[in-house]
Amino acid sequence: MSSTLIDKSYMQLDGPATDLMTSAEQEKSTHEKLALTIPTLREAENIHGVLDHVRSVLDPLSIPYEILVVDDDSRDGTEEIVSAIAQDDPRVRLLVRKGQRGLSGAILYGWENTSAAILGVMDADLQHPPELLPKLVASIEAGHDLAIGSRYIAGGRLGDWNPIRKLLSVAAVWVTWPIQRRGLYAKDPMSGFFLVRRECVEGVQFQRSGFKLLLEVLVRGRIRSVEEIPLAFGQRYRGGSKASFKVAVDYGRLLARLYASRIGLMRD
Repeated sequence: MSSTLIDKSYMQLDGPATDLMTSAEQEKSTHEKLALTIPTLREAENIHGVLDHVRSVLDPLSIPYEILVVDDDSRDGTEEIVSAIAQDDPRVRLLVRKGQRGLSGAILYGWENTSAAILGVMDADLQHPPELLPKLVASIEAGHDLAIGSRYIAGGRLGDWNPIRKLLSVAAVWVTWPIQRRGLYAKDPMSGFFLVRRECVEGVQFQRSGFKLLLEVLVRGRIRSVEEIPLAFGQRYRGGSKASFKVAVDYGRLLARLYASRIGLMRD
């Protein structure tokens, strides 16, 4: 199912006049708001620590932000944990999807429910180090449209994957080269840790099933500049991987759609 990404009714009105603000408020108002989506599916063991960690990293940046936890009706306690945190910190918001699954769909659902100018995503399993967020934010504030936590550039690492999984990951990246846009090639188009300007994805109808939204953002978004930041992929602290045969099938369908679009057999 496809949908227009952003409803303009979410846009906020201008705030108070700057001459009524303190100097600290004026400085803060110059920063665009970040909405970081964290999709969850049975992440009750991880989510409290992740939210504490992310906020401890973002708070010193003095930027307006919110964290959108999009839970696919886990029923494992995730909803209760996030709700309790949100009561104390309104920057944390819980969105629950009923009867739906899929990482890409969860990310898009979060983005559809925010008015922030900068949209982002990271996993809830602690494999994406929150310490990378300041560099990603700085990249966007420096003028890039897309900032990617990349495992395949100098300084990046895949983590403790077995050789077969590493080979499959490299192959999955390799088959994207013909459909990536010239001059905007990303070495890690499969990353799940990135920030993008809202204006670059607004109105684009993305595939909601599957796990590889970044690839479609690269191919179909209005991206003019990309920066990759080295990402040392961490080890899952608790819980299990969500990888499955269905994930591979969804990726195959996405590739087929993007290849068809690239050679003119299918409209975007």
